[in-house]
Amino acid sequence: MAVTDSHALELSRGAEQLGVALDASQQRRLLGYLALLIKWNKAYNLTAVRDPEEMVSRHLLDSLSVVPFVADGGECWLDVGSGGGMPGIPLAILFPDRHFTLLDSNGKKTRFLTQVKLELGLSNLDVVHGRVEAFTPERPFDGICSRAFSALDDFANWTRHLGDASTRWLAMKGVHPDDELQALPDDFRLAATHVLKVPGCQGQRHLLILRRSS
Repeated sequence: MAVTDSHALELSRGAEQLGVALDASQQRRLLGYLALLIKWNKAYNLTAVRDPEEMVSRHLLDSLSVVPFVADGGECWLDVGSGGGMPGIPLAILFPDRHFTLLDSNGKKTRFLTQVKLELGLSNLDVVHGRVEAFTPERPFDGICSRAFSALDDFANWTRHLGDASTRWLAMKGVHPDDELQALPDDFRLAATHVLKVPGCQGQRHLLILRRSS
């Protein structure tokens, strides 16, 4: 199934509802990404969402819902367990002047992400195939984000070495994870919680912003 005018309309209207301004190039790239996701998902099982009609809201708009929190600052970002590229690829499209690293341990998924980078010309994006615990970047990231990656304690413990006291950890969740917050490591704290209103998505969506004390 190809990307249609209805997908384009849903994307533009949804972005407007989120307060995210898309120029023509960004709109085109986001729809190009959607087309690649639909095409590759059949063979690579990139996402559990099989219906292309649900992908605009559940993938593109869901990723764009965190744009205001990424816009707050930070030039160098890591998307952990990026999978099919959410939210890293939409964010790289929205912020061409920032650098995004997408990391995943699944070779099929990183091959897909590399193809997206090439086809969409995303020069501000790097793809890393490997386990997050073994990843050793040259410098701490300004921001580390995850979407449906792991429990919060694992997210914190596995990525602790990738940030410092100035790093913000952005965890995209469904239902507010009260139990997971209780299990946060002692050197992490919850800095803020935001309810995300994603156009077209029925379930609860939350963004938890974590900070490390040292």
